[in-house]
Amino acid sequence: MKLWILKAKNSLPKGDDPWEPWFDKTLGFVIRANTEDDARRIADENMEDEGRGVFLGEVTAKTKNPWLDSHYSTCEILSDVGEEGVVIEDHRSA
Repeated sequence: MKLWILKAKNSLPKGDDPWEPWFDKTLGFVIRANTEDDARRIADENMEDEGRGVFLGEVTAKTKNPWLDSHYSTCEILSDVGEEGVVIEDHRSA
């Protein structure tokens, strides 16, 4: 099995950003899976409101499955090679 790090893409256009507004959304996962497709499927099964596609009646994205689509999210193998430091910190403040 491999570890995969999935993150929401930044700078998506207004009206096509599943993470706008940012609250009640998951912006990243670290998932253990054999393949990228499996990792994306697991993220899709565990997402929060980023899969709704609307906020207060306003369409915020053209998808209801942003974790399955590389246009909206990244999915990379998490390697133990690299510089010392934090790998992921998922902090929200309002």
